[in-house]
Amino acid sequence: MTQINGRPAVILLAEDDPGDQELTRRALEEGKIRNELHIVKDGEEALDYLFRRGKYASPTTSPRPDLLLLDLNLPKIDGHQVLQCLRADESLRRLAIVILTTSQHEEDIIHTYDLGANSYITKPMELQRFMQVIQELEAYWFQIVSLSPY
Repeated sequence: MTQINGRPAVILLAEDDPGDQELTRRALEEGKIRNELHIVKDGEEALDYLFRRGKYASPTTSPRPDLLLLDLNLPKIDGHQVLQCLRADESLRRLAIVILTTSQHEEDIIHTYDLGANSYITKPMELQRFMQVIQELEAYWFQIVSLSPY
């Protein structure tokens, strides 16, 4: 299994739908990259994790992710706002962020790229295709791309 600098890839999934959380977890488990998946259920929790606030203060239990999979339709603070906060912060602006959402709206796509998203993926509705997309996404970001240390 592929690793990053001898350690599992750390992936943060910001997703409020328990079904999509489970599907993503399963797809990553079946992939070829050893990974450590952390899940947050809303935008506020995503920012707390990334800025190491509250229950996410410890780097041991809340390691910095190599990749953020970010849904746009999050409760409390939406994905656009999370993306904007991260790109405005010096210590997190180079974090690889993939938008993984159900929205196919052109304005969402344009707006997230304007805010600095690295990729935009519309979640496939079919189970097998969803699993395949997650595995291809994982392979691309951890086998092909050179991630920026931040």
